Amino acid sequence: MDLKTSYLGMQLKNPIVPSASPLSHNVDSMKRLEDAGASAIVMYSLFEEQIAHEAEELDHYLAYGTESFAESLTYFPEAAEYNVGPDEYVDLVRKAKEALSIPVIGSLNGITSGGWIDYAKKIQEAGADALELNVYYIPTDPNLSGTDVEDRYLEVLHAVKRSVTIPVAIKLSPFFSSLAHLAHRLDLAGADGLVLFNRFYQPDIDLDELEVVPNVLLSTPHELRLPLRWVAILHGRVKASLAATTGIHTAEDVLKMTMAGADVTMMCSALLKHGPNHITEVLSTVRDWMVEHEYVSLEQMRGSMSQKSVADPSAFERANYMRALSSFSTHK
Repeated sequence: MDLKTSYLGMQLKNPIVPSASPLSHNVDSMKRLEDAGASAIVMYSLFEEQIAHEAEELDHYLAYGTESFAESLTYFPEAAEYNVGPDEYVDLVRKAKEALSIPVIGSLNGITSGGWIDYAKKIQEAGADALELNVYYIPTDPNLSGTDVEDRYLEVLHAVKRSVTIPVAIKLSPFFSSLAHLAHRLDLAGADGLVLFNRFYQPDIDLDELEVVPNVLLSTPHELRLPLRWVAILHGRVKASLAATTGIHTAEDVLKMTMAGADVTMMCSALLKHGPNHITEVLSTVRDWMVEHEYVSLEQMRGSMSQKSVADPSAFERANYMRALSSFSTHK
């Protein structure tokens, strides 16, 4: 049974890659992920704020607006209990490469093309096999156009690509007026991979304290449908590798995403809930399903249910909306 796949030009033993999360905060934890079957690991993100501000200000940035970042910081220990500075991050990349036999993907989280991007080169020099750009940006300026927002993503990508020679993937949110157009622009600009999608953690209001408070909800399997749709639409239309993330919890999720056209499926919430050994269980179930349905490799099924491959491509567009509504009925 051949589960091998290719992502960012790297040959991986299977499609399951733990995404950026606290599970990569130390070498021992990453080693457990590798032992459980992870084919590569995306390191937790090094934030632009961590590089731009002095060490004494860092605790403020990690505590204020927690969960407004792409990876839940609630799962991190207190700042005094671990090294979170940029130099320590680079050192952890180096140690991870020495300890692991699978690819290590660094992660940078920022929204400008400033000096923090210099750390892309340092992460490469530490041995990272690739880099993921997590451009976590919520535009609130009413004078900022959709094109301006897209251009910011392109600027960051260009700046990083000028700094490194390793593959660069960019992690996107789904909130663009024309996601396919942006994906095309990023593809032409040299993005080696597109990661679909970032989860924006939404604030809540505390009615007792009358203040805006951070809140985090781990993903659920039904959230799979948004990245599944767009992976299926983009498969075969961009040269960049496609990584599916958000809502991937089970073997069935991995299989669906592969059929949609994903090169890898990234897990976070499921691993935080169930631990690293969940990877072993998912891979075993994937193999069993493939045997039962007479598939010999993941490559055989990849993209078989993408928009370009299905009999009714409109199923991924507006026609599916009407069909879904007409198929729903209430029962008393």
